Amino acid sequence: MIVERQPAALRAALAETIVGQERVIEGLLLALLCNGHVLLEGPPGLAKTLACRSLAAALEGDFKRIQFTPDLLPSDIVGTRIFDQRESAFATVLGPIFANVVLADEINRAPAKVQSALLEAMQERQVTIGPQSYGLPDPFVVMATMNPLDSEGTYALPIAQMDRFLMKVNVGYPSREEELRILDRFAVADTQPVRAVATLDDVRRWRVAAHAVHIDEKLKRYIVDLVAKTREPSEFIDYGASPRATLALAFLARGRALLAERDFALPDDVRAVAPHTLRHRIGFNYRLAAEGISADRIIDGLIAAVPAP
Repeated sequence: MIVERQPAALRAALAETIVGQERVIEGLLLALLCNGHVLLEGPPGLAKTLACRSLAAALEGDFKRIQFTPDLLPSDIVGTRIFDQRESAFATVLGPIFANVVLADEINRAPAKVQSALLEAMQERQVTIGPQSYGLPDPFVVMATMNPLDSEGTYALPIAQMDRFLMKVNVGYPSREEELRILDRFAVADTQPVRAVATLDDVRRWRVAAHAVHIDEKLKRYIVDLVAKTREPSEFIDYGASPRATLALAFLARGRALLAERDFALPDDVRAVAPHTLRHRIGFNYRLAAEGISADRIIDGLIAAVPAP
């Protein structure tokens, strides 16, 4: 693997600004390495926006934040065509989706047409404005946030769009020690901006290196068995994960191995990323909430039921 700068330098730069939240930092890095998108779900005030902004600053990339509201229009995201009276022709104004790191804040507050426009951008890496299609920058990563505590004025994300997210990371509250560090770092002194430690060319090289990480045949079968386990009849599950989950597990296992500076993936890599890969792709039914069981508890049981190679 020929990598001039290691992703570990990017992780260290983010850790200098973001206290704790190792899962969030790792999720953002894995989405970047695997050319995917990440959904962050957690209460407000847990540094989700700061993490996304810091990642773009550390890469010298373009960062755009889109605040999703019920009255948002697709043109507010992708752009629109305006008539130039001087030229007597239409000109295209590109929207905020044209950035390397896009923060889709409270994505579940957007109506169906906006979700459809965002879905095209996430899947096809392009948007359609009028009669023309425009390619998005490379790298292009959507980091969406959801607030699970406030459901008023929200729209349920379509299953197809949830499946487009490479992973879903649950953002939890910090520990007491971490909160003391937050108080010391941000309540007294100004926030220090993240320094640029890598370039977009480095990200492209990392992706090539991640794709070259070796996955043994036994590990491939383990990934397939793990996803197949989610499709078996269960009193809590209506439908299992799609083949896109199988691909996502392989991509993320490679990316995690690269973060650990290994050129081969391990079963531990698959187990570590499996909850983030499966929790938004499995259709849980009402019995889960009725009996007060968390989705992650069911997923942990599924992972434990499949023997690792």
